[in-house]
Amino acid sequence: MTLYSIGEFSRMSGLTVKTLRFYHEKQLLTPALVEQETGYRNYDKSNLERAHIIVALRELGFALDSILEILAECGDDADVLIFLEERKHQLQDEIRERDDIVRVLDSIIETETNARSEMTKTISEIEEKVLAPILVGGIRMTGRYSDCGKAFRQLGRKLGRHMGGKAMMLCYDDEYREEDADFEPCVPLKREVQAEGVEVRELPGGKCISLVHFGPYEDFGRSYHRLLDYAKEREFSLVNPSREVFIKGPGMIFKGNPKKYVTELQFLIKT
Repeated sequence: MTLYSIGEFSRMSGLTVKTLRFYHEKQLLTPALVEQETGYRNYDKSNLERAHIIVALRELGFALDSILEILAECGDDADVLIFLEERKHQLQDEIRERDDIVRVLDSIIETETNARSEMTKTISEIEEKVLAPILVGGIRMTGRYSDCGKAFRQLGRKLGRHMGGKAMMLCYDDEYREEDADFEPCVPLKREVQAEGVEVRELPGGKCISLVHFGPYEDFGRSYHRLLDYAKEREFSLVNPSREVFIKGPGMIFKGNPKKYVTELQFLIKT
């Protein structure tokens, strides 16, 4: 059985470590193993399925006590989707004015079904390769991952004609964080330059594992799951920061279609 630390599980599930500890205390999401001597929590794949269900139901506005009751009745995520369908028809019959809730239910069912279908169509192979050192200019910041757009626009204004490759983001955390993530938007450079507020340096190379992710950034968790599984099976020690290389994504002005985004996720391997 493959086990994940609470930090690894946080990255895969999109739940903060603080939230995971709270859910454990409420017996909503119990780790597969809690080490007696250290108290460290370890999770497995069944925990991840349950986490996805909890997140979806929380987004619908279900209280934690209600989620506990639902999960007690449902054996897996397929059962939960059936429950949601039945709940939808009840709302249509009994509370016509709450059409907004019905639309959300439809959206969750459609999104999860499409996500599974797209993952099957666009699944890529994990690759082991060697990255060459690369000169980059970056702006390290703390906040929400979505804040990176401001930094990329700043990099574009200051380094535009000197850029020589795909933009990327370096992620320094061992876990998923909502408000205080530690990350660095950066761009490859053709030569060394100076720009106020931008750190220019050589990013070290080395052996890495990589995976091409197709689709929205919000779905990165599924691809990180595959990469972490691959590393654990081969007993690789991964090195932060991880890298997200934006092969195809939003432009400086237009967002584009997130379903068509292409991102390469990279982890350097400790040697």
